[in-house]
Amino acid sequence: MIPESFIQELLYRVDLVDLIDELVPLKKAGANYVACCPFHHEKSPSFTVSPSKQFYHCFGCGAHGNAIGFLIEYSGLGFVDAVRELAGRAAMELPDGRAAGGGRAPQVQILAELMGRAAKFYCEQLRGCERAIGYLKERGVSGEIARRFGIGYAAEGRQNLARVFADHADADLQLAGLVIKDERGRLYDRFRDRVIFPICNQKGEVIAFGGRVLGQGEPKYLNSPETPLFEKGRELFGLPQARVAIRQAGTVIVVEGYLDVVALAQHGVENAVATLGTATSVAQVQKLLRQADRIVFCFDGDAAGRKAAWRALESSLEVLAEPKSIAFAFLPEGEDPDSLVRQRGPEAFRALMTQATPLSEFFLRELAGHCDLASAEGRVKLIAEAKPLLLRLQSSMLRLQLVKRLAELSAFSQAEVEHLCDLRPAVQSAPGRARRQAPSLLRPLLRLLLQKPRLASELPEDLLPEGSAEASAVRMLCASIRSAPGGDLPYSALLGRLQGSGCEDVLRAAAAELMQQPFAEDEIDAEFAGALSKLREGSHRRTFQLLQEKVQKLGVSGLSSEEKQRYLQSIAVRGNGDG
Repeated sequence: MIPESFIQELLYRVDLVDLIDELVPLKKAGANYVACCPFHHEKSPSFTVSPSKQFYHCFGCGAHGNAIGFLIEYSGLGFVDAVRELAGRAAMELPDGRAAGGGRAPQVQILAELMGRAAKFYCEQLRGCERAIGYLKERGVSGEIARRFGIGYAAEGRQNLARVFADHADADLQLAGLVIKDERGRLYDRFRDRVIFPICNQKGEVIAFGGRVLGQGEPKYLNSPETPLFEKGRELFGLPQARVAIRQAGTVIVVEGYLDVVALAQHGVENAVATLGTATSVAQVQKLLRQADRIVFCFDGDAAGRKAAWRALESSLEVLAEPKSIAFAFLPEGEDPDSLVRQRGPEAFRALMTQATPLSEFFLRELAGHCDLASAEGRVKLIAEAKPLLLRLQSSMLRLQLVKRLAELSAFSQAEVEHLCDLRPAVQSAPGRARRQAPSLLRPLLRLLLQKPRLASELPEDLLPEGSAEASAVRMLCASIRSAPGGDLPYSALLGRLQGSGCEDVLRAAAAELMQQPFAEDEIDAEFAGALSKLREGSHRRTFQLLQEKVQKLGVSGLSSEEKQRYLQSIAVRGNGDG
């Protein structure tokens, strides 16, 4: 657990403008900086960075956050990894004692260095192996693409890595998965006579390898084992190389093989990645949805391909939310992405991805295919099999569409399907007409508190109305500011504290308004005094209304002595024209 005080110090030291400008070139625009948003496709810049408040906001898609949030969304890092990355930039040591250089434990740093040296050695070996070069040429891989993906070659022989590492028996080489000990205690290289595909993390560091055998040996593909560096259920081959193209296209294509990714890139389809020989995981889908609005899973059209697609669908349900989408493309029999793009060209492949089957259609088609919809029992089976999947589905809008389609297929009504699947009804009984509310006095107050957090200490919270989302946001904001040392918590740190709270959207909207319309520094105190005056007026009106209702019901005699005094004071205030 990383202490909040460390997060605050980290956000204070890291300059968000410098961080973003390295990845997305920014231009000065008044007090802020702007760029075309890296999180959605746009022609004119709506992505804005505030140097004074250290947060970004896109007025097009609503993306919003601090330095940690930007790294999570842009690079697909988890929270801890994003903090590690920033700690390395700020030369800060993490509280658990891990070094600032990259923010990682010394052992992990050592393993990363070993993998980098091995990758360089394999690349050098490829240059001297005509057989491996011939294989890549035969598959249509150019030298430029081979260099882009760091493709190498592990030669025949049991201890070639001894030419790189003085101590071939070093335990760290075994921990990194580069060297194996057999049953007789002898050490040998894991990868031998194989074309090597480095697997890189989000930072482009080599964390594992995939090796494709030359010739007829088994297994055809061999991957590194899981290590302190590498968890195959969380990584994807080719993601660092594809990141820019994914953002430009808004779509990421997921294929099954390393060579499929390489061949697609060779033909200009650069937004493809590959799973690592296992079923698609929730973590992989979540990572991809941070990078793109749409995922297309591209699998063989046979039974094995459809089974892999269904597993990907199941992993997607819990992390798919509006406005993201997922689709499935099934290749013609005997084709894979490599062969298809070489024989038919990139445009034909892109057309197939564009026409991919939406998740909703694949979902219904697969479930209905297992049920006899001509019988009552088959229609019951359809709903029974859909129920656990619907309950896992994150997207409420998509779930509603599926419920409607399931109702059509099963001959149940929509309400019956929702009841049978333990879902909350989408259509509730109409509530009474709500009172028209006057324009909120609290939004300017929120902006004032965000611009000058120290004002929180001067705000009497008993003046705030009840039952208002903005009032709740003001209360939560004040509580967070007051709990900070010195009572002055910057907005970049507040974002982390209030993320996931019920008031997060209100605060984001107020912060976005503040970015466009900041208060003049010499007017803040006067604006705050005016806001307090209006709050007092509103408090007086609410007090008088409550007492008036009680008088009408019980008479003046029904009031306590304290209430009578407040009632008379309220009448006097209103009589003086303040009501």
